[in-house]
Amino acid sequence: MNKFVLPLIAGVGASITIGFLLYFETTFENSTLIMAPFGATVVIVFGLPKSPLAQPKNVILGHLITAFIGVFFVQFIGVSQIDLAIATGLGVSGMLLTKTTHPPAGANPLLIMMSGQSWLFLVTPVLIGAVIIVLMGKIMQIFQDRFVVKC
Repeated sequence: MNKFVLPLIAGVGASITIGFLLYFETTFENSTLIMAPFGATVVIVFGLPKSPLAQPKNVILGHLITAFIGVFFVQFIGVSQIDLAIATGLGVSGMLLTKTTHPPAGANPLLIMMSGQSWLFLVTPVLIGAVIIVLMGKIMQIFQDRFVVKC
């Protein structure tokens, strides 16, 4: 039974969370709450919730560290092929050094640099979106622990 139930719950949790972010993005004028790496984040948070890569510290700080590097490059260094490569490598090193590895966040420097984002991008979508994903993941985990395990 759990062979089918757990993946279904993970998919529902991911769908609700991304839908929630998209809904509020369109509801609040001039807000961005979604970015492509969040698609991969929900796979880990909902599909592998016990993984070290899915833990709140990793999700939130992994995204923030790599996003900071991307914005820093946009604002102070530049965006060339070599800059994209160096920023991505720095993001990987930064996550590993701080023990906040979250693989989807590895895409942040590329996304941010190629789209020329500003410091505000660190707050929305990065911080707010990552926190919402973590909170929804915890809510779904509580639901799963209380109701699904008993089935």
